[in-house]
Amino acid sequence: MAKKLYVGGLSYDTTGDALKELFSQAGTVESATVITDRMSGHSKGFGFVEMSSDEEVQKAIEMFNGKELDGRSITVNEARPMEPRAPRQDGFDRGGRGFGRGGFNR
Repeated sequence: MAKKLYVGGLSYDTTGDALKELFSQAGTVESATVITDRMSGHSKGFGFVEMSSDEEVQKAIEMFNGKELDGRSITVNEARPMEPRAPRQDGFDRGGRGFGRGGFNR
């Protein structure tokens, strides 16, 4: 089963391909993704790398946590499951469609 790593402190110029290339030094990379802002498309400065085994996950953490990538010191640790969020209170749902408070319905 593949294991997922959180990679934080990324340069805004770092790509998923660069992550995949770096982490392939620790083993088989199943996927590498840099998280981007939905509106602007710019990097949020963190991403996820999925490795194929627990041993590769540990090796990657030891090799890369605190190391420099694209001029930035990165944080690498095992990713935690995303926690459920409370509903937003600003009058907009997660799809970006407004309702109430002067919003609009489609």
